[in-house]
Amino acid sequence: MEPIMAMRRPSIVIFCAAAIVTISMGVRQAFGLFLPDMSMGLGIGRSDFGLALALQNLLFGLLQPITGALGDKYGAGRLVVAGAVVYALGLVGASLASGALGLYLSFGVLVGLAMSACTFVTVLGAVGRVVPPERRSLAFGLVTAGGSLGQFLVVPGGQLMIAELGWRMALIGLAGLISVMVILSLGVAGRPQLPAESGRDQSVRDALREASGERSFWLLNAGFFVCGFHIAFIGTHFPAYLTDKGLSLATGANALALVGLFNIAGSWFFGIMGDRWSKKGLLAGLYAARSAVMLAFLALPLTPVTALAFAGAMGFLWLGTVPLTSGLIGGIFGIRYLSMLYGIVFLSHQVGSFFGAWSAGLMFDLTGSYDSIWTASVALGLFAALVHLPIREAPVARLQPA
Repeated sequence: MEPIMAMRRPSIVIFCAAAIVTISMGVRQAFGLFLPDMSMGLGIGRSDFGLALALQNLLFGLLQPITGALGDKYGAGRLVVAGAVVYALGLVGASLASGALGLYLSFGVLVGLAMSACTFVTVLGAVGRVVPPERRSLAFGLVTAGGSLGQFLVVPGGQLMIAELGWRMALIGLAGLISVMVILSLGVAGRPQLPAESGRDQSVRDALREASGERSFWLLNAGFFVCGFHIAFIGTHFPAYLTDKGLSLATGANALALVGLFNIAGSWFFGIMGDRWSKKGLLAGLYAARSAVMLAFLALPLTPVTALAFAGAMGFLWLGTVPLTSGLIGGIFGIRYLSMLYGIVFLSHQVGSFFGAWSAGLMFDLTGSYDSIWTASVALGLFAALVHLPIREAPVARLQPA
C-alpha cells in the first residue's frame, strides 16, 4: 500500500505537527506554575519538585533515539496517540499524588515517557519528509513556533485554572486538553516513504556509525546540552524566583507566556534565516545573545517591567535552536534517519534539562538563592557559542555528487 505520508499535503502535515507541539509543550511549560502550591500541598521541597521534572526531562531524552527510530520506520501517528494517552495518565496521577514519590512517578516517569513520543523529534521527522530541502528550515521553524504558541496560550490558562480550581483540578483540566492530540495524530499518520537521496542505502547501524565519526555531530550534542539547561532552569524556576523577590505569581505566569509569544517570532525568524545564512553561525550568535541577556537582567533592578523584558528577549532566543539544529542534522546526514539522529542530539538537550531543573532546586535548598545557577547559565551560553564555530555544514561524503 502506498505510504500515506507520500500522499499528504505538506501544509496539513505542518499544521497538525505544529498543533501537536502547541499542546504537548504548552502543557509542559505550565508546570513551573504548580511549584509553589504543590510544594506546600505535598509537603515537599523545591529540590523534590525539581527532581521530578529533572527525571521527566531525562526520560524524555533517553527515549528519543528509540522513538525517533520508530518514527522513521512506522510514522509519527501511532507514537503521538500512545504519547497522548500516557501524558494524560501522568497528569491525572500527579493530581492524585500525596508525596514526592507519587510526583516522581507521575510528573517524572509517565510524562517523561509520553513526551518522548509526541513532541519535536517525532513530528519533525514527518515534516522533513514532505518538505523540499530549500524550505525545510522554515517548516521546522513553523512547527517549533507551535511550542511557543502553546506556552503563550496554555500557561495563562493554567494559572487561571490553578487560581479558580486549585492545582489538583487544574491538572485534570490539562489532561483533557492533551487528549485533543489523538485527533491531530491523523495529520501525521502513515508509514513514511523512503527519500530519494544520493548515495547507497543505509542501515540504522551504518547511520549511527557515520554520525558518531563526525566531530560536528558531537559539537551539536554539546551545544544542545546547554539549550536544555537554560530552558529547564528558567521554565521550572523563574516564576518561583520572581515570587521570592516579591513579585506576584501572575507576573511569573505572564513572563512564561511572554517567552512563548516572543518565541513564535524567534522560531519563525531563525527558521527563515536558517535557509539563507550559516546555521552554525546563527546558533553561535543565539547562545552568545542568551548570555548577554542574562547578564543585563541580573545587572538591572528587578521590577515587573525588567522581568517581562527579560522574558521577551529570552523568548526570542528560546527555541530558535530547534530548526537550526535539526536543519544542520538533515543537511549533513540526510533525512532518512533524521528523527533518530535528532533524537540522539535531543537526548543531550534533555540531559542538560535534567541538570537545569534539578541543580537549580538543589542549590536553592542548600543556599537559599539561585545566584550560582545564573552564573553557570551565563558561562554555559558562552561555551555553547564557541563550540558551534568549528562545525562543518557540508553534507557527508555519501551525499555528495560523485
